[in-house]
Amino acid sequence: MALPHVFVARRIPDFGLEKMAKYADLDIWPEQLPPAPEVLRQKVKNCEGLVSLLTDRVDASVMDAAPKLRIISNFAVGVNNVDIPAATARKIPIGNTPGVLTEATADIAMTLMLAASRRLTESCEDAKAGRWKTWEPLGWIGQELQGRTLGIVGMGRIGHALARRCHFGWGMKVIYTSRSPKPESDQELQARQVQMSELLQESDFVSVHCDLNETTKGLFGAEQFAQMRSHVVFVNTSRGPVVDQTALAQALRSQKIFAAGLDVTDPEPLPPTHELYSLSNCVIAPHIASATVPTRNAMARICAENLIAGLTGQKMTSCVNPEVPTRQS
Repeated sequence: MALPHVFVARRIPDFGLEKMAKYADLDIWPEQLPPAPEVLRQKVKNCEGLVSLLTDRVDASVMDAAPKLRIISNFAVGVNNVDIPAATARKIPIGNTPGVLTEATADIAMTLMLAASRRLTESCEDAKAGRWKTWEPLGWIGQELQGRTLGIVGMGRIGHALARRCHFGWGMKVIYTSRSPKPESDQELQARQVQMSELLQESDFVSVHCDLNETTKGLFGAEQFAQMRSHVVFVNTSRGPVVDQTALAQALRSQKIFAAGLDVTDPEPLPPTHELYSLSNCVIAPHIASATVPTRNAMARICAENLIAGLTGQKMTSCVNPEVPTRQS
């Protein structure tokens, strides 16, 4: 009996591909860049399964091009790239990979916080370019973390993990915003839920961990940066569109805030000519929060499990539209 045909929109770790290959005939996109929309529609034409990435826009036109499609397994926690209502209407379950990125993402947020606050990128570039002439008593002076106040915007798993590092490692006071109270954070970290205005005015470090949705798109703009302290270090590891990058650049350029560390931008990749790259007080990483061997392998495992469950009519490891049951071939 022939195996169901599945298009994999980019090569993911072999840890997951080897599992998938036992249950599906895989067509793996070999290029570094994602397939163009018209190519994606052509590739899924006879597919029963699709493994997509955040860079693949899986909309109604893609689903309609694949009348046999029974499962979309997204190699990511976020599913902003998938039209969920369209998939639900077509009775196509969508899998994602939550829960395994928490520690790796918190590590990157911590890394960006340290790098931006201590002017690491700027000082290293100066040293490499020959601008390091001697030990300078006024050179590359940054901010300390010890005993300062950390503001977490979105106290979910990743926000809590970062707050633990900061509270127990640097004795930082933690305040946060959240859709609901977080008693576990309040108890373990002596954290306190506050309104956004208080967080912006009281924090020495602001780290963003909220979801991207209609209420959070452009959440940080000129008004928000104007409320921050001049020594604030701003970190974003959530999604690029949460931040108005023009407003951020202005705040950095005018030294309204001290520095920023970004693992996500809008768009991705950020064009090399973008103003943020020219600002010495902005550290930009190319969306590497989950880029560790254990984390990417765990993502690949869940992605494979979701795909296999969707193809065999079993319960998925993680499904974002669980009202849609998996169905047998």
